[in-house]
Amino acid sequence: MPINLRKTISACAVISACALMNSGHTLADPLKDVQQAEDKILVDAAKSQKKIDGVYEQSQELLAEYRTILDETENLKVYNDHVARLVADQQEGIDSFDRQISQIEGTKKGVVPLMYKMIDTLERFIELDVPINLIERQERVARLRNTMTRSDVTTSEKYRQVLEAYQVENDYGSMLRAYEGKLDINGTEISVDFFHLGRVVFLAQSLDLANVWVWDNDRRGWEKLGDEFLRPTTMAIRMARKQTAPDLVKLPVFTAEAAL
Repeated sequence: MPINLRKTISACAVISACALMNSGHTLADPLKDVQQAEDKILVDAAKSQKKIDGVYEQSQELLAEYRTILDETENLKVYNDHVARLVADQQEGIDSFDRQISQIEGTKKGVVPLMYKMIDTLERFIELDVPINLIERQERVARLRNTMTRSDVTTSEKYRQVLEAYQVENDYGSMLRAYEGKLDINGTEISVDFFHLGRVVFLAQSLDLANVWVWDNDRRGWEKLGDEFLRPTTMAIRMARKQTAPDLVKLPVFTAEAAL
C-alpha cells in the first residue's frame, strides 16, 4: 500500500476517534443537568411540603383556639345573663327597701310621740304604785328618756326598751321577792328586809326582827304592824329567798289600785 494512502487512513481514524470522544462528552452534560434539576425539584418539593405541614399545624392550632373562644363566649353569655337576672332581682329588692324606708319614716312620725306618751304613763304609774324597788324603777324611766334623745339608737330599739320596761312592771304583779334596803321612819333611816307578794303585800322588817311595817297605798305611807306579824313576816322573807319550804302564813293585804 502506498505510504500516502496509509497516512490518510490513519488521519481519518484519529479524526473519527476524536469525534466520538467529543460526542460522548456532549451527551453527558444534558443528563447531568436533568439530574441536578430533578434534585432541585425534590429539594423544593420537600421545602414546600414542610411549609404546607407548618401551615396545616398553625391552622389546626387556630381552629382549636377558635373553638375555645367560642366555648368561652358561650359561657360568658350564660354568665352575663345570670348576672343580669341577679342585678334585676337586687334592684327589685332595693326598690322594695326604698318603699319600706318611706313607710318606716311615716311610721316613725306616729311611733315616736307614742313612745313619749308611754314613758310618761309609766312614770305616773310608778309614782302611784306600791313603791317596790322604787329607785330602780325611777332610774329605768330616766334611762328611757335619755335613750329617746340618742341618735345612735334606732327607733325600733327604743321601742323595744320601752316595751321591756312595761314587761318588768308587769312582772312585779306576780313576783315573790325579798331584798334589803333602807326605810325612812319618822326621819330615821332603818336597814330593813323588804318583802312583796305581787302588788298585794308589801312589808318591811327591821334586820333585828323586832319591828315590821306594811305599806298602805291609799295613805301612801308605812303602817307599823303588831308583834303577831313578826314571825309570819320572817317566814315569808325566808320563803322568798328559798331558805325554807313554802308554807301558809298570815299577812296583811292592801290592794293597790292599777294605774296602767
